Amino acid sequence: MSIPTYEEIMLPLLKLISDGKTYSNKYCEEKLAKEIGLNDDEINLKLQSGKRIFYDRINWAKTYLKKAGLIESHKRGEFNISSKGIELLNENINSLDSKYLERYEEFRDYINKSRKPINKTKKDSTNEIESEKDKTPMENIEEAFKEIKSSLADELLEKLKEIDFFKFEDIVLDLLIKMGYGGSRNEAKKATKKTGDGGIDGIINEDRLGLDRIYIQAKRWRDTSVGSPEIQKFIGALVGQGAKKGIFITTSTFTKEAISFLGKSNDMKIILIDGQQLAEYMIDFNVGISVETIYEIKRIDSDYFIEE
Repeated sequence: MSIPTYEEIMLPLLKLISDGKTYSNKYCEEKLAKEIGLNDDEINLKLQSGKRIFYDRINWAKTYLKKAGLIESHKRGEFNISSKGIELLNENINSLDSKYLERYEEFRDYINKSRKPINKTKKDSTNEIESEKDKTPMENIEEAFKEIKSSLADELLEKLKEIDFFKFEDIVLDLLIKMGYGGSRNEAKKATKKTGDGGIDGIINEDRLGLDRIYIQAKRWRDTSVGSPEIQKFIGALVGQGAKKGIFITTSTFTKEAISFLGKSNDMKIILIDGQQLAEYMIDFNVGISVETIYEIKRIDSDYFIEE
């Protein structure tokens, strides 16, 4: 018996949780392994990184089903089937793969975001995305890296929505420090303070010398988008402080009206960071994440072979 691919796991996983109850990763792994007939060696077979292959493939199957809206996850490591997933099972399909999931708009959006072709030309844009066999190993590696990063960003965003507001403020501060604002951590903590103004959550030095300051608004919202009233309130708070620079950060999104309203404030320099961008910044600046494994791509050192 060989370990099934993540696509081959999709349908059995969806059927396993079809009763609508909430399930854990561990439970599903044990049940699927027994259902598929894997032995202990196959269950524990590992990648070079040390991650178990079967467990990793279940996670990717779950990720794809979630991106298509077929399962829901309200807490890390726990998930349940969605109404859309139940509708799919009622169609009595015999197999499920990535191609089939493209019928769902949210899944197509995910694929387009995480697998943008590299250096795509005008000619290429009229064709469908190339298959894996048409690409070089380096192209496949880069696309896989993008998809892993996109999946990690989504996990980070879910985690940010679960934590309390004060921890969220600490994370925002840590990120701004890593990005070069506020000088050292101690200096940044001294510069950041509660203002008592409902439109401002904190203040941080733009540089180590404190020649200018940036005012911060942070909204740890799960689903509600930030609209123009919130932006207007933030701008009003900045005016009240005699400030012209601000950063508005949210775990949610900004409405078109909010973005449009911001464009009318020509004398203000305000940066909007939504949840997706926040998670990507955290990955880029190594905030709240750790390196799981490193793969080195090596090439010939031609200079070594030159005779002196």
